[in-house]
Amino acid sequence: MNKILEIIQNRKFIIVFFIAIFLAMIFLQFWGAGCKGENRVIRIEKGWSSTEVSEKLKSEHLINNKWLFIFYTWIKGHNNHLQAGEYLLNTKMTIPKISQILVQGQTNPNWVKITIPEGWTNKQIEERLIGVGVLKQGDKLPGDQEGFLFPDTYYFYKDSTVEQVIEKMRDNFDNKITDEMEESLVLQKRNVYDILIMASILEKEVVSDEDRAIVSGIFWKRIKNNYPLESCATIAYILGTEKKQYSYEDTRVKSPYNTYINSGLPPTPINNPGLSAIKAAIYPKQTDYNFFLSAPDGKTIYAKTLEEHNRNKAKYLK
Repeated sequence: MNKILEIIQNRKFIIVFFIAIFLAMIFLQFWGAGCKGENRVIRIEKGWSSTEVSEKLKSEHLINNKWLFIFYTWIKGHNNHLQAGEYLLNTKMTIPKISQILVQGQTNPNWVKITIPEGWTNKQIEERLIGVGVLKQGDKLPGDQEGFLFPDTYYFYKDSTVEQVIEKMRDNFDNKITDEMEESLVLQKRNVYDILIMASILEKEVVSDEDRAIVSGIFWKRIKNNYPLESCATIAYILGTEKKQYSYEDTRVKSPYNTYINSGLPPTPINNPGLSAIKAAIYPKQTDYNFFLSAPDGKTIYAKTLEEHNRNKAKYLK
């Protein structure tokens, strides 16, 4: 009798075990690590075990649990057949899909990794994309997207369309603008476009997060007081060249983008700003400063009065 009970219990255990495996396999078919579908390029080194591969996938947020990946590859017999190489994966991919790609060595030679720096114009981005074969000669990034093409590292397929490039960069931009940022804009009664215009100016004026926040406060204060921004970044945009110091004649050039002769913001962003500049435009730091300049060593020098500012110019901009 005891022998029979032992056999029954063993059979129950085996049934439960296989049911658990079956349910886990179904679960893994539909579970990706992320809902936003972000691309990741990872490199699997030669000789890596499934444990090392799973740790790499987990660190890149491609899987939620490394043990599930180890379990799946063991069950499927993939654990000793994961191939070395550089792979383009997506956070929406399931563990079975990732395992299949790594076992089959499905590296894709038709995609290009490219980094777009903060502060680049659409024209600069367009030229870079054409140069690496993502866009074709003659393709144009429309000017109405200036400011919305978020600077970042991207993975584009060769011979992409302009629409595909814009969609990927705009989606990235939308993901970076949080609900908290949007709520702050509502409270300030400002819109995203004005923020992007301000951020594009800050991107070229100063470098550090702290300086950007302070200068943002100065610029918004000037707009409130109907005082010209007097931003050298807008003069550089008009002239198409950057100088250490612009002449009086440079600052008199007729253009709606000339913030020396026009009050308020320019008509559009002058480049595509990064997250630091965007945050500074949304969250300005209020100070007693009303003027600033960049010294030759890159340090930002502030002044409360025009007289103090003129003294700083005489001292630092010789």
